[in-house]
Amino acid sequence: MRGWIIFKDSATLLKPETYEIQRLVDAAKESGIELEVYSPDEFDITVTREDDKSIMINGQYVTLPDFVMPRMGAGTTYFALAIIRHLERLGVYCVNTSVAIETVKDKLYSQQILAEKNLPTPKTMLVKFPVNVDLVETTLGFPVVIKTLSGSQGSGVFLSKSKSEFRDLMQLIEATNKNANIILQEFISNSHGRDLRVFTIGGRVIACFERRAVDGDFKANVSNGGSARPFPITPEIEWLALQTSHALDLDIAGIDLLFDNGHYKICEANSSPGFEGLESCIDIDVAKEILHFVRIRLGIFDKINPNETAAS
Repeated sequence: MRGWIIFKDSATLLKPETYEIQRLVDAAKESGIELEVYSPDEFDITVTREDDKSIMINGQYVTLPDFVMPRMGAGTTYFALAIIRHLERLGVYCVNTSVAIETVKDKLYSQQILAEKNLPTPKTMLVKFPVNVDLVETTLGFPVVIKTLSGSQGSGVFLSKSKSEFRDLMQLIEATNKNANIILQEFISNSHGRDLRVFTIGGRVIACFERRAVDGDFKANVSNGGSARPFPITPEIEWLALQTSHALDLDIAGIDLLFDNGHYKICEANSSPGFEGLESCIDIDVAKEILHFVRIRLGIFDKINPNETAAS
């Protein structure tokens, strides 16, 4: 079985995903899977009926792999998305799909889908300039969470604690970039500085852990210096995570849940979730789980463990 990882460090990443990439490469080697890592910049695509001559890497035509894992998440550019779409058209299994990646990249659109499915999410509002601060106060209240439409690892997420602070920030953004795409979300006080990351693969929850911020920060991302500890998977957590991944058509997902008075609200989903924090606190080989799912999904079992064969 052959696969590609499409990956490029993004300026929006607080911490490059070198850990995840290396773990996947090592796990593939142990499983007898040929896995290569490429940057989108290495690709050239041509739209043609000659499928075997429509994609090149570093100027050379290549044999298509069995599967592709895009690992750019919110940093997926239009060019990278075009490559993924092209590979899908050629029949290559992409995990996740271009549609799912594009959907999750847009935080407002993904929230709209979840709300349509009657799933619990923070109340969300799209910013338009000039901002009606009184309307924001009436609708969401303060403190209020400010997010860019696309971002990961906690980048592009801010907390305005007061009406005056919020007004000043909105005036600054309007003065510098009035076309900025920004959403506002109600602040869930129970979840200040902590949240849950639930990892789903192929319609099942494989792990859940709690993330806690440091130094009073309200963002709990491990990549931002937060800590991680195991958290029990309750029926409610499992249901919310699986409903979210299904609604957004994610085969592999990191679902972020906020604590809300004994229950949970869905903060957002990630199409290429990191798992260094997860593996630091839970004894699970996430890379192996991902590749095992891909093998099952493709129905390719040419590499069988000799011990398993003997046991059967």
